[in-house]
Amino acid sequence: MLINYKNANIYHDDGDVVLNAVDFSVGEGDFIYLVGRVGSGKSSLLETIYQELSIDEADEATVLGYDLLTIRRKQIPELRRKMGIIFQDLQLLSDRSVYRNLYFVLKATGWRYRDRIDARIDEVLAQVGMTDMKDRMPHELSGGERQRISIARALLNSPQLIVADEPTASLDPETADNIIRLLRDIAQKGTAVILTTHNRSLLDKYPGKVYRCSDHRLVDVTNDYSHMQLSEEELKD
Repeated sequence: MLINYKNANIYHDDGDVVLNAVDFSVGEGDFIYLVGRVGSGKSSLLETIYQELSIDEADEATVLGYDLLTIRRKQIPELRRKMGIIFQDLQLLSDRSVYRNLYFVLKATGWRYRDRIDARIDEVLAQVGMTDMKDRMPHELSGGERQRISIARALLNSPQLIVADEPTASLDPETADNIIRLLRDIAQKGTAVILTTHNRSLLDKYPGKVYRCSDHRLVDVTNDYSHMQLSEEELKD
């Protein structure tokens, strides 16, 4: 398992409970939706995976072979290098081109040779259909194009896992559809994908495992969410 949480309790930094008794596992190639209302714990759960938020109480809490109950601060960058993170605000560097954004990440994660760096950048841009955007600045791209670049960035180090916080937020339906299709294709090639969403139509169109955050609990509703007719209120971010 890439992720295995057993009876994990998640708290805000101020000590308030977010989620109780979380049982959550992720395997290779899994495609997982997290749904729930604002403040229900979706983003907090993602933050524990890349250790922006710690887990102090659990029977087990492991991510990519790291024990989150004993992980040292100096190990957190190592953990993050093994996954791709797509933030809701994208966090592209506005003062440099698409190529320079990706180059910066590869250099920061230990890549040394320019020819290998260039080849890898070309590979990930081709994977997300953005080869001709290499020299563009972020402000010259549409919302969907910027999101594709953020996905390319997440793929640079061939991660076992991608976590995405609202990757379709503020996108039109067609663009959102294309982004989820791209992430689904990535999962089908073996990289696990976990994403938060409030868009019910995406769940219907691109089925995956579904977990709902509600009343401080994480509930697996994969088999019955369609019968429960989850409302837009329950899915709202």
